[in-house]
Amino acid sequence: MKILGMVLAGGNGTRLHPLTAEHAKPAVNFVAGYRIIDFVLSNFVNSRVSPIFVIGQHKPLSLIEHIRTAWAPWSTGRKPVISVVLPEANGESRAFGGTADAVYQNRHLIKSYAPDAVAVFAGDHVYRMDVRQMARFHHQRAAEVSIAAVRVPLSRASGFGIVAASPAGELCEFREKPEQPAPIPTAPDHSYASMGNYLFEPRTLVELLEEANQRGDADFGHHIMPTLPRRRRAWVYDFARNRVPGVQSYEERGYWRDIGTLDAYRAAQQDVLGPSPRFSLDNPAWPIRAVALRTREPIAAGTSRFLPDAAMHP
Repeated sequence: MKILGMVLAGGNGTRLHPLTAEHAKPAVNFVAGYRIIDFVLSNFVNSRVSPIFVIGQHKPLSLIEHIRTAWAPWSTGRKPVISVVLPEANGESRAFGGTADAVYQNRHLIKSYAPDAVAVFAGDHVYRMDVRQMARFHHQRAAEVSIAAVRVPLSRASGFGIVAASPAGELCEFREKPEQPAPIPTAPDHSYASMGNYLFEPRTLVELLEEANQRGDADFGHHIMPTLPRRRRAWVYDFARNRVPGVQSYEERGYWRDIGTLDAYRAAQQDVLGPSPRFSLDNPAWPIRAVALRTREPIAAGTSRFLPDAAMHP
C-alpha cells in the first residue's frame, strides 16, 4: 500500500509560550537533541511512508533548518522523502485557516502522487507507532476514514477530540473538546481521545476538503470529523493494538502524550529519563531519528538532559 504522509506542523503553540516565542510548536526542543516533530517523522520513516510533506506556517525557519540538517538524507537530494510546504508567497494564496484548510491548499499533492491512502498526522505528540498496522486495519474494513484513538482519563478528556465507537469499531460520534465527554462503556472512568492521526481514502479526503471549503470550514476536529458518522465509512483504530518492536517491559505500552501545555511538556520530559523510563528514547529496533541518534549520545541513567532556556532560542 502506497501511503502519502502529511504532517500538520503549522501551529503557533500559544500554550507553550515562551518556548514557542521563536519556534513553531513542533520545532521546539524536547530533550537530548530531539525536537517534538522528530517523533512523527520517525514513525513515518520507520513505517516506510513516502513521500512526507510537513505543512508549516507559523515561525517556520527553525523547523525548515532542523529538517534540512537533522533529517538529511531524507530531506535532501533530487527527490527528497521529506519536504516542507508553506503557504505560497506569490500573492495568489492565503494563510492556512486551520488544519483542514492547510491540507485543502495542498490537495494537488494528493492528485499528483495518487496514493492508496493519505496519512494526516499531528506534528506535536510523543509516541511510537507502526502506521502500517493502522493501514491494514483501514484496508481490511474498506474504510474511507480511520481515526487513531487512545484511552485518556475522563477527568482530562474535555481537552481532546472525543470519539465514540460501536463494539465493532465504527465511528458513532466525534466531539471536539466537549464539556461532558462520553465515557467508554466498558471503562466508564476513561474516554477515547482522537490522537489527531487520520488515514483517508484519497478521493474521500479531497471530497471532504472541498465540501468543507464551500462551507467556510477550516478544521478537521471542529468541522470535518463530526460530520462523518452515518455519512462515511469511518472507523476508530484503537492505538492500544499497535505494537512496535524493541519496547522494554518497564515501558508504558501504548505511550502517547500530547505536548500541548508546559505542564505536559515537563511531564513528558520526565517520562524519558532514568534507568527504567516510561518511554525510552533508546530503541534500535524502532529508532527516533534525529541529531541525538546520529551522534549516539546516551541519556545517563537518573540524570536530567533538559535543555537550558537559552538553548530553546538559538
